[in-house]
Amino acid sequence: MTEPVKMATYLKTQSELDTLRFITCGSVDDGKSTLIGRVLYEAQSLFDDQVESLKSDSKKHGTQGADIDFALLVDGLSAEREQGITIDVAYRFFTTDRRRFIVADTPGHQQYTRNMATGASTASLAIILVDARQGVLEQTRRHSHICHLMGIRQIILAVNKMDLMDYQPEVFEDIVTDYMAFAKPLAFADVTAIPVSALKGDHINSRSKAMPWYKGPTLISKLETVPNRIENEASGFAMPVQLVNRPDSNFRGYSGIILRQPVSTGEAVRISPSGVSSSVKNIWLAGTKLDKASPGLSVTLELTDEVDISRGEVIASRDHPVEVGDQFEVDLVWMSDIEGIAGRSYLMKLGGQVVSTSILSIKYKRDINTGNNLAARKLELNDIARVTINCQKPVCFEAYEAAPELGALIIIDPVTNQTIAAGMIRFALRRASNIHRQHLDIDKSARRTLNGHNSKVFWFTGLSGSGKSTIANAFAAYLHAQGIRTYLLDGDNIRHGLNKDLGFSDEDRVENIRRIGEVARLMVDAGLVVLTAFISPFRSERDMARELFDDGEFVEIFVDTPLEVCEKRDAKGLYKKARAGEIPNFTGIGSPYEPPLSPDITLDHEWDMDDMVKKLSRLL
Repeated sequence: MTEPVKMATYLKTQSELDTLRFITCGSVDDGKSTLIGRVLYEAQSLFDDQVESLKSDSKKHGTQGADIDFALLVDGLSAEREQGITIDVAYRFFTTDRRRFIVADTPGHQQYTRNMATGASTASLAIILVDARQGVLEQTRRHSHICHLMGIRQIILAVNKMDLMDYQPEVFEDIVTDYMAFAKPLAFADVTAIPVSALKGDHINSRSKAMPWYKGPTLISKLETVPNRIENEASGFAMPVQLVNRPDSNFRGYSGIILRQPVSTGEAVRISPSGVSSSVKNIWLAGTKLDKASPGLSVTLELTDEVDISRGEVIASRDHPVEVGDQFEVDLVWMSDIEGIAGRSYLMKLGGQVVSTSILSIKYKRDINTGNNLAARKLELNDIARVTINCQKPVCFEAYEAAPELGALIIIDPVTNQTIAAGMIRFALRRASNIHRQHLDIDKSARRTLNGHNSKVFWFTGLSGSGKSTIANAFAAYLHAQGIRTYLLDGDNIRHGLNKDLGFSDEDRVENIRRIGEVARLMVDAGLVVLTAFISPFRSERDMARELFDDGEFVEIFVDTPLEVCEKRDAKGLYKKARAGEIPNFTGIGSPYEPPLSPDITLDHEWDMDDMVKKLSRLL
């Protein structure tokens, strides 16, 4: 902007324009940052002092072939400038006479794929860059798949650096043919290919004299005219609750952003997942009462009834409530070096809802290069997969295609609290909504009364040879002598029956503990004291087992016996075989053991057995 703009005129103009959110993506060094910088320059969205500063910085960085290194405009981190790459997602805002834009410059490096997925999650269009010298690469394909999963249906294929290939039309046509063949199964609604040179400005905002053979739109003219993301046309109003507003005892409001359709005072609503109905008493916006509020506004609703509503629940039109489910088919982008394993317990965040969840099955993962579906037992960094997941309790949702705000989720590691995957709900597994818990007249409390004692599980964990089974057996004998009804689930015994089909891979170990946890839960419900003696090497699986029980019903016991002591005992000769390479994935040798961080009790291997039993008995 080289001339002063009257603020009133400027704001009025802005209010009349819609906003297109788009991303740039592709492989490393395709010129994404340079392209965005050039677009900002051509759209006259830079002030004179910014241009002069860029020229100065460009000279310091030794820019070749141009007065300005446009990449410096969006490569904001010092590490990015030093390495000449994009690491974080850089957001920039600019305006033309026809539209406002929010653009996300996303990283090309494979290890930053999670950042690219973040940028794609709110975009309506993607500019996928291809280096004319390199053609379509693996990362180009990966980013295209992620764009498809994130609901982006409009693609601009920008074949960049045409100046380095002497603007040859054959180069452009070969790349377009290659990409179209790859992208055909993704069924994008529109793919527009444009030959460009971000460095020199060819076909950015004006037609290039060097490429008279190209007759299509320039990049900016295409951005100005593409349809924006189709607005959510689902029937009825919906608003996820972000905050329960209680400034005083006389007021209870529910605050959030309206996702779809307007809401009016007096409108009948239903709260999900509880299913409770009420109606809108008042609509508040920044202290002002409204008769009606439109989608996109952050409002506070007062209801006519005293209703128990928590963060994450959804207020919607009574005749068109949002869906509720606890099992889903989901497309996942795995973003962590921590492997994803079916049966392992995670946290899922969907809108304001956070619930414990697990992967029921990995249906397949996608081969980025061929587009084929591959069988998989675990998920690794950058894998794109279709899975089924199970939540510990029902959540409010909609399919991602219909409402991204209620269909996009993240998976969180409960130990590290890191986001390890992003997912898009395809649909609920309908059988989950058709299965209901049967009411039983005889419950856990009644069984405990009949038995004359409480019920809980004592979960013994430790290395092989630590003494878990010996201690658990002695404790069971002591309890039996006291007239307490017990059952001991021992690792070796269980593998002769219930878990005879499982091996010792990480995936099988997870499933082994999942099954034991479910069996132990049933026995505790039956009023028994259950003792389990399993290595259970992973904290996440022990935490998953704990979550199956009510507070106070799960006692984690760490039998703290050092590896060298266990090896000296080696009654079964397992360590000797493991050291010889005859037993792969043996805990402590070929597979890790994660000791509890805060067990309910730790037993030292040097203690007397009677002392151990007495310490355990106090916990009952």
